[in-house]
Amino acid sequence: MLPKVFPPCKTVFHYFRKWRIDGAWERMNRVLHRRLREKLGRDPEPSAGIVDAQFVKTSGVGGEQRGFDGGKKVRGRKRHILVDTEGLVVEAPLHSARVPDQDGIRRLLDPVRDRLPRLSYLWADAGYRGRGKGWAEEALGVEVEIVNRSTKPPPEKVLRIWAREWFKEGKKVDLKKLPERPAFEKLPRRWVPERTFAWISHNRRMAKDHERLCSTGEAFVHLAMARLMARRLARAKHHSNGGGARAARP
Repeated sequence: MLPKVFPPCKTVFHYFRKWRIDGAWERMNRVLHRRLREKLGRDPEPSAGIVDAQFVKTSGVGGEQRGFDGGKKVRGRKRHILVDTEGLVVEAPLHSARVPDQDGIRRLLDPVRDRLPRLSYLWADAGYRGRGKGWAEEALGVEVEIVNRSTKPPPEKVLRIWAREWFKEGKKVDLKKLPERPAFEKLPRRWVPERTFAWISHNRRMAKDHERLCSTGEAFVHLAMARLMARRLARAKHHSNGGGARAARP
């Protein structure tokens, strides 16, 4: 169902499909990305980025590139994204969930090797170590930093060990009152693409993959980010013109 301000659904789909095929959505995302980076006082082309992947469940409509994720035991697709340090999407291919991250990074970075000559540093999680990291460093000439989760025991674990010793000595200690480990562990730069995935998921269409074609899903990712960046640029222009009212958040 479309709002009344839209043309008939067949007309809307015709132009959406036309712009998807000729790459208009992706070009729109690139132009807005450069303009927003300039507005933020950054170079239009990023020199560093973060790569990550998100598993997305698919609906029952069928389609290409659907696979079974052995880790999550669910069938679907993966959204692979390359973002800059501001969290803005640079590239976002979709592919089968059965493709491991070490192979998916090639589909992600190969199209941007000529487009981003300044790109020299990447952050990634442990899923990209090995051949994925090696390929990126050899083929693209970038340095890849693998951000691992902390291997040190959390403070509450150390406290619990000492509490057991105190208990053996006859001292009363209530283990239930000791602090619990936080559910979220903030890792260097790893939180940036997670925040981007949250921005994308704010769009109802993106909560689940309903598309038959991966190219359609990719177009919706570019459209979601274009919407976010356009609103940020409009908000910046509003404030630069002396507007006092606060614009709505994306």
